Amino acid sequence: MNAPARGSAAPSSLPRVVAASLIGTTIEWYDYFLYGTAAALVFGKLFFPHSDPLTGTLLSFLTYAIGFAARPVGALVFGHFGDRVGRKKLLVVSLLLMGGSTTAIGLLPTYDSVGVAAPVLLTALRLVQGFALGGEWGGAVLLVSEHGDQRRRGFWASWPQGGAPAGNLLAAGVLSLMTAVQSESAFLAWGWRVPFLLSAVLVGVGMWIRLAVEESPLFQQAAARRKSRPEAEQAPLVGVLRHHWREVLVAMGARMAENISYYVMTTFVLTYAVTHAHFDKQSALNAVLIASAVQFALIPLFGALSDRVGRKPVYLVGAAGVGVWAFVFFGMVDTHSFGQLVVAVTVGLVFHSAMYAPQAAFFSELFATRLRYSGASIGAQFASVAAGAPAPLIATALLKDYGSATPISVYVAIAAAITVLAVLCGRETRGQDLAEVDERSPEGRAVDGGAVDGGAVGKPAVT
Repeated sequence: MNAPARGSAAPSSLPRVVAASLIGTTIEWYDYFLYGTAAALVFGKLFFPHSDPLTGTLLSFLTYAIGFAARPVGALVFGHFGDRVGRKKLLVVSLLLMGGSTTAIGLLPTYDSVGVAAPVLLTALRLVQGFALGGEWGGAVLLVSEHGDQRRRGFWASWPQGGAPAGNLLAAGVLSLMTAVQSESAFLAWGWRVPFLLSAVLVGVGMWIRLAVEESPLFQQAAARRKSRPEAEQAPLVGVLRHHWREVLVAMGARMAENISYYVMTTFVLTYAVTHAHFDKQSALNAVLIASAVQFALIPLFGALSDRVGRKPVYLVGAAGVGVWAFVFFGMVDTHSFGQLVVAVTVGLVFHSAMYAPQAAFFSELFATRLRYSGASIGAQFASVAAGAPAPLIATALLKDYGSATPISVYVAIAAAITVLAVLCGRETRGQDLAEVDERSPEGRAVDGGAVDGGAVGKPAVT
């Protein structure tokens, strides 16, 4: 059981692959979260200036949510070509699309300059961001998962997941710095543009690193087998929907609490803390900064824990925990104590980390190599339309209608219950050799190997 999985890369190459995936996902999430943070703090004033503050924020979050609508499209397109031509090439494309659209946002005219064209252009660029991110996540986690072996896959595959808090940390940090050194008027006039324009530099760094890594060895083996077969094969999407629809539903359900709680506790909390609990912007941003730094350190630890006790137990603790914590969270924010605000966000992200860390390995282990990019991306990104996309929007609307955070807590708790049910319905995948998934897939010869029986997708070889 100590030998590397078939198709795994030499150990010396794995840290380089992990670093490339982590840096790339950090840049992509920086771009994506930068929009969400700006939507909470400034876009309402700049692009919807004729609305009252809460309505302007609501409209700003609507453009934010629209980006999620493009993520399933990105998952379908990137998943298809990622399963056909490789993970690495599609990751380069996603980075260029995300960086280009983010830089362009930094150059946009505001409503005062061009009227209604400003929010229209903002929405269009947000759609490009969503499309790029829909393809980024699957490729980044698979590149790591398919290079490593089954014994420590949870640990290594969790590192690209660290790109989310790292990107949020970077986005909130840059905006926090700009608000700290500028007056309100200067920040609204031009300071908010600087973090978006910075994306051009970060993308250049990310491209240089990503181009240096090798393609997934498991994908190369699958591609070679595909070329040796004369018969035509199913499109990856068809294979996923025909043979792996249960796994897709498990992945979608598992994302509900993870996605909703994250955007409520990192994006919506900025609006809630400033407009309802009367914190200043700097304090709200600093609380998210501190919590994101803690989360970045915790994700690899939870990933390693999932290698020891299983993906499901760690995931379930996170889902149940965030459902309960939602009822404590807003009460702590309402105390107007910065210390309690920090604790509220940090503990929320601890529970989120318990879900997010094993997610990369968990989803990767559900699908065969020929379908893995499509399957993991579809499961993850289609859920985001119902989960993360409307989360700040729903939370803002509930706050406006009820004047209380209790309905928001109930909303998060319902999402937690859905995730607990979905994970309980899924199979434990810890210790699964990804090459065995190919051999045991119910697709038989249509996947990556010879004809096999129609049994369940690879039983986990737990070590």
